[in-house]
Amino acid sequence: MPVARQSRIWPSGGVHLWPSGGTSRAHSHPRGHLVYAASGVLSVHTERGTSVVPANRVAWIPAGSTHHHRAHGDTDMRIVFLPPSLARLAPARPAVFLASGLVREVLLTLTGTRHFDRGARARLHRVLVDELREAPEQPTQLPEPRDDRLRAVARIVDDNPADSSPLAALGQRVGAGARTLSRLFHDELGMTFYEWRTQLRICHALVLLAEGHDTTRVAHACGWANPSSFIAAFTAIVGTTPGRHRRLYIDRERSPGRRHE
Repeated sequence: MPVARQSRIWPSGGVHLWPSGGTSRAHSHPRGHLVYAASGVLSVHTERGTSVVPANRVAWIPAGSTHHHRAHGDTDMRIVFLPPSLARLAPARPAVFLASGLVREVLLTLTGTRHFDRGARARLHRVLVDELREAPEQPTQLPEPRDDRLRAVARIVDDNPADSSPLAALGQRVGAGARTLSRLFHDELGMTFYEWRTQLRICHALVLLAEGHDTTRVAHACGWANPSSFIAAFTAIVGTTPGRHRRLYIDRERSPGRRHE
């Protein structure tokens, strides 16, 4: 299992530089914390499901929530622990939020080399929480199915996101009717099969983009017949086009001379 190439840990947070494929062990913390990928893409796995966190998102992990991370592409992971007085203002469950420019800069500042006294750090923490309370939660979390039939369908699609089989055909492979599976998707996951599959495909796309693949190849690998329909779906969920996402959060971090804080 690849391990972090470099880590700096202190009571209020930390920095981990992960190689592509780097994975942490399942663990939990006594304090809630924010997880941010300054570059690369993280997948954050909790008991509620998997969240894909590119560099314009920030994940929230409540105190005591068991989780592990995986890096896709070389990833600069930042962690900021929140004091209980502020953590109680965040959701009681794992969540992913849009990271504004201010949130990004505060996270990088708090996890950089500059020293802050207790009062200054508390004010920066408050800015983070105020910004995140105004930010919309992002649909880049794939909830974990409980029903065995849903799990079987999820495995098929996850193994091959380019598979465009209708739900009825997938149902035949797992021994369940399309109506039953549709009801289970609605009742357990809160979305239709096609909404869920689109989110799964976008999660795969974020990973492939982080690994350096171009938009056309990613579109076909994730089940879109043409790049334009992929770009439209990606933009609707991620908030920017695949090309702009790569330029802002992936290619920029790989450019010569780029250094981490």
